[in-house]
Amino acid sequence: MDTLSEVLDNIRSSGALIARSLIEPPWAIRVEGGSSITLATMIRGDGWIHQDGCDPVALHNRDLTLLTGPGPVVLSSRPSGRIEPVCVVTADGTCADAVGNPLDDAAVGLGDRDVQARLGAEHVVLTGSFPTSGRIAQRLLGALPPVIVVPRGRQRSRALDLLETELDSQEPGRQAVVDRVLDLVLIGALRDWFALPDVTGPAWYRAADDPVVGPALSALHSDPAQKWTVDSLAREARVSRATFARRFAEVMGEPPISYLAGWRLCLAADLLQDGADTIESIARQVGYSSAYALSTAFIREYGVRPSRHRALARSRSA
Repeated sequence: MDTLSEVLDNIRSSGALIARSLIEPPWAIRVEGGSSITLATMIRGDGWIHQDGCDPVALHNRDLTLLTGPGPVVLSSRPSGRIEPVCVVTADGTCADAVGNPLDDAAVGLGDRDVQARLGAEHVVLTGSFPTSGRIAQRLLGALPPVIVVPRGRQRSRALDLLETELDSQEPGRQAVVDRVLDLVLIGALRDWFALPDVTGPAWYRAADDPVVGPALSALHSDPAQKWTVDSLAREARVSRATFARRFAEVMGEPPISYLAGWRLCLAADLLQDGADTIESIARQVGYSSAYALSTAFIREYGVRPSRHRALARSRSA
């Protein structure tokens, strides 16, 4: 499995809310920061993206934007953005009014073409939220800018058209299909953004195409519990030990064994959060000889014991 697939496998839209806001100018939608990726596009009309400390960015019809930052972002009909929001997309993907009261489907324009025709809205904004959790997901969020825009003309995927069609459907299984197509929209937007000529993707994405680092990363991710060394990873890359170590550090920004240790701890953190395996079992799954060895490395990296990390994650879920 390539690194992008592995990262995205931990960011799924299952059960995520998606809303179409049918609105007349002037309007604003506030997207709160938090542990989520918010996807937005103007299905009808144009808008603007406002982020504190940055110039407004135009969002033209059917451009795709991904909002990943910790701070709030405002989508609005005006370059100034000085408009009371008609909708607030919270950190968990729900929709509320400006003072925090939850909005029902009708209030945010969820519905079919009949609703659109009845309202005759000049602007239609589509937003979808992908709640994220875990250390692996954070590797993606941490490597992305807070606002990403993929122009309509640069989109190679047609998943957005499929999504809009399914949103207008009333057939059984609609939510399951919407969830899966929304995943495709996110994946397509990321791949198209990485392919833009002025974009430099994160190191782990660029490494996939590197003839030296790519094969070693693929092997490492496929079997993290293997007793990897610089020598054995160099054999996967079919180069000398010295060549491999130098090239890996150049591309990834850290030595191979340092990267391996960080990846193993990310996996362990997510297994502790999402699974029921014992700490001893998780330690062996990610390449540590014992629960004690994992605990020592885990405390050094994250400042808490594995058992405490699991308890805190379950408390947050509850």
